[in-house]
Amino acid sequence: MSVGVVTPQILNFAEPLSLQSGASIANYDLVVETYGQLNPAKDNAVLICHALNASHHVAGVSATDPESIGWWDNMVGPGKPVDTNHFFVIGVNNLGSCFGSTGPMSINPATQKPYGASFPVVTVEDWVNAQARVADHFGIKKFAAVMGGSLGGMQAMAWGMMYPDRVANCVVVASTPKLSAQNIAFNEVARSAILSDPDFHGGDYYAHNVKPRRGLRVARMIGHITYLSDDDMAEKFGRELKRADGDSDAYNFSFDVEFEVESYLRYQGEKFADYFDANTYLLITRALDYFDPAKAHRNNLSQAMADVSAKFLVVSFSTDWRFAPERSREIVKALLDNKLDVTYAEIDAPHGHDAFLLEDPRYHNLVAAYFEQISRGLQS
Repeated sequence: MSVGVVTPQILNFAEPLSLQSGASIANYDLVVETYGQLNPAKDNAVLICHALNASHHVAGVSATDPESIGWWDNMVGPGKPVDTNHFFVIGVNNLGSCFGSTGPMSINPATQKPYGASFPVVTVEDWVNAQARVADHFGIKKFAAVMGGSLGGMQAMAWGMMYPDRVANCVVVASTPKLSAQNIAFNEVARSAILSDPDFHGGDYYAHNVKPRRGLRVARMIGHITYLSDDDMAEKFGRELKRADGDSDAYNFSFDVEFEVESYLRYQGEKFADYFDANTYLLITRALDYFDPAKAHRNNLSQAMADVSAKFLVVSFSTDWRFAPERSREIVKALLDNKLDVTYAEIDAPHGHDAFLLEDPRYHNLVAAYFEQISRGLQS
């Protein structure tokens, strides 16, 4: 039930990629992993788009780290909802990320120093254009499906709008057509934690051999709170105190970790600070903020989706207050306004936004049935 040990590929693209900011970037690398086999008709390819802190490592076990399991391993693999017995699945690490693709940590050929804060702003649309070049590399003219959760769902949506002739199905999970003001506010507080860290050095902390760990820790803690539902946090942690047996029940005013939930958040923050890059965090949260395809169409999402031809599966989760179900319903309405084929499911799950990463049987059975239907239409 696993794709097994996987080794990433590094694809280099010499041709400049024009970015929405007006800048361009040339001679850049994108790291990819693939699972399954591309059929002779090349019509069984599925692109998986990652969210904020994920990467190209979607499924299987990393060849360089046996403890590194793909972030959507419960979704992708032989006999799993996205069945690699039938589909050729591609995971791409987006431009600007910190897992091998060209990003702020990479050397700027113009200066022979890391890009740092000078790395150009990237958007969801820029990532989709770069992913289209990955498809070209493999000779894929049309994806059987483009799929993603959260920020990945935004990319799947953008594929339907930007390349209507190159995608047959878009699977959008726990996503939104644009961030609410509250979501942008959460991102700004997280960014401020990084920017105010004394070790940030204006984004050029590489030259100082330091890392803004304190800012990254706080940013991750803020984000993680928004990914979980109140019920899920209550069930996991409640108000349990983290104290050794025999310790006094008196209040502790030293501000050490006292509650289980505090310990959990600090652990998540520490782990995140170990593996993620601060400049990448700033870039990707900005891409989240900027995504708003309706803006160019007088804030009319239906008009923005007028050229879409793909079928859609849209999934939301009842306790996801970060990207609430009503935001998914906005996507569904815009698709229906254009008389498009759309399947919508709102899963009653207690896990909040993180539910899209978990193995809920109703959710997985739905995705499996949808992809089984896709597989029946493949040429070979």
